[in-house]
Amino acid sequence: MNLGSLVVRNVFRNRARLALTVMGAAIAVMTFVTLRTALGSWTKAEAFARKDRLVTRHKVTFILPLPKRYVEDVRSAKGPDGRPLVRKVTWANWFGGREPNHERDFFASMAVDADTYFDVYDDFGVSKDQLEAFKKDRSAAIVGVLLAEKFGWKVGDRVTLESPLFPSTDGAGWTFTVAGLYTPIAKAADRSSFFFHWERLDETLPPEQRNAIGWIASRSTDPEDAVAASKAIDRIFDGRDVQTLSQDERAFTTGFLGMISSVLDVLGVLSFVILAVMALILANAVGMSTRERTGEYAALKAVGFKPRHIAFVVAGESALIGLLGGAVGLLLSYGIIDRGIGKFFEQNMSQFFPVFRVDGGTLMLALAVAVMLGLLASLFPALRASRLRVTDALRRVA
Repeated sequence: MNLGSLVVRNVFRNRARLALTVMGAAIAVMTFVTLRTALGSWTKAEAFARKDRLVTRHKVTFILPLPKRYVEDVRSAKGPDGRPLVRKVTWANWFGGREPNHERDFFASMAVDADTYFDVYDDFGVSKDQLEAFKKDRSAAIVGVLLAEKFGWKVGDRVTLESPLFPSTDGAGWTFTVAGLYTPIAKAADRSSFFFHWERLDETLPPEQRNAIGWIASRSTDPEDAVAASKAIDRIFDGRDVQTLSQDERAFTTGFLGMISSVLDVLGVLSFVILAVMALILANAVGMSTRERTGEYAALKAVGFKPRHIAFVVAGESALIGLLGGAVGLLLSYGIIDRGIGKFFEQNMSQFFPVFRVDGGTLMLALAVAVMLGLLASLFPALRASRLRVTDALRRVA
């Protein structure tokens, strides 16, 4: 029997303890992979964001409105060389709508300029006939295919939304006709948004609140000059009563959900805390096993095994348990993420998590970390076992 065979035999001697230890390590690995996948998906969203799409909002906060007249200022903005800074412009207001029978189901709802919104956001695929029907009917709405499927809406249906930000004047909610369904063309495009005419919202507001918009969206003439265009647009309004902050789409989205970004930072730290917990689980299991085999290690030394051989057996046993825990954890991760929550995130939060899948790099990292933690957990038990004196060990057993 060689040392490798001895390691394998020792690992499977107490199968109940092995199963519990492997499951504990597997759950830690699965949690680590899930957290790293969420962080990786959040980072990948930058690659899918449109670099040439700019968002101009109130400089202080997204909540405060902009004067609608700013739209024409942005549209006519020119650079130092006299060329236009942007080629398409639109605007929108956050509506905060919710379906009365599903108040806990969040989805984005916005009042938009019907004539220009889908030109700027051309990653929302709408058929020509449905888009024309939407533009002609002020009570019409365009709905994401996933949202329509969720609530069972079809083209031509009359639907009602309520908004805590803009309560309807009669208290009966806002009723819309579904004029069309959009299908996302880009990977990061949301599938569950609800769009309706900005004019319909504006005409219901008190006179002093009209002609105000939430933000202006535009497409820069050159994606490479998007940052310069943003600064040039903001300079136009520096001397006005309301100053602006222009950002590319990714920066705007990140700022809009700044709390999520902070939470993800915390999750990044927690992913490594989970690994520390895994190391403690392995250290406890290996320590117990080593203490129980004190007599066996003494006997091995008595027949000629060197200290390094004993250390190899203890470290190999711990590394093998870590490997088994890592392998089971990866299988669980694949099933839960790729076959479960990943699809949910991609369909419902594609703007922030466009690709929520376990990648090969994360899997290899998790497996390597599991084995390394196994070796680390065996450091003290292996050292103690290798330094064991035969007479002391036999006396302790007796």
